[in-house]
Amino acid sequence: MKIFGRMLSLVVLMSVSVLAFAQSDMHKPGDTAAPSEAQKSFDTMKTFAGEWQGPVTIPEMPEMSDGKPLHVSLRVTSRGNSIVHEMQEANTLLDATKYDHPVTMLYVDGGQLNLIHYCDAGNRPHMIGKMSSDGKVVEFTLVDVSGSTKPGHMEHAVFTYIDANHHTEDWTFMMPGDKAMHAHFDLQRAK
Repeated sequence: MKIFGRMLSLVVLMSVSVLAFAQSDMHKPGDTAAPSEAQKSFDTMKTFAGEWQGPVTIPEMPEMSDGKPLHVSLRVTSRGNSIVHEMQEANTLLDATKYDHPVTMLYVDGGQLNLIHYCDAGNRPHMIGKMSSDGKVVEFTLVDVSGSTKPGHMEHAVFTYIDANHHTEDWTFMMPGDKAMHAHFDLQRAK
């Protein structure tokens, strides 16, 4: 009998959870507020969802611009509330012990478009994004960094929409001694 009571409690709890999620998605009467600038920027970023590939240019280190393409994956997750951005050298295994594989999360909170970059340098820069007036560029500036900045840290990021199958990303990494290293990704949607 105890087992039946516990199972019944579990079923009731699950039903309440499902109803709560369903209600949170329902349009509330009279809620006609226009999306915030942060939400518009986030919605623009959602259009980048997919698999991308292209060359990387690093002016400060031309030897690293060796023609090897970069692979970027962007995916909308968490019921549309987050975007996961993953990058790695194309045609390499997902093996973080051998290859760089930074992950970036984008989300709207507090009326701002937030970016947290889980860096291979072992830290987590937090940036806030703003969209250009033409709606084609989202630029992120550093707010703070969690973890040590001794090995360097990501400082700035810019996503530029070219068309549905082409966008660029510009990332600035601050090396030890505050020397900036810029990486430009020219990405085409992978077919």
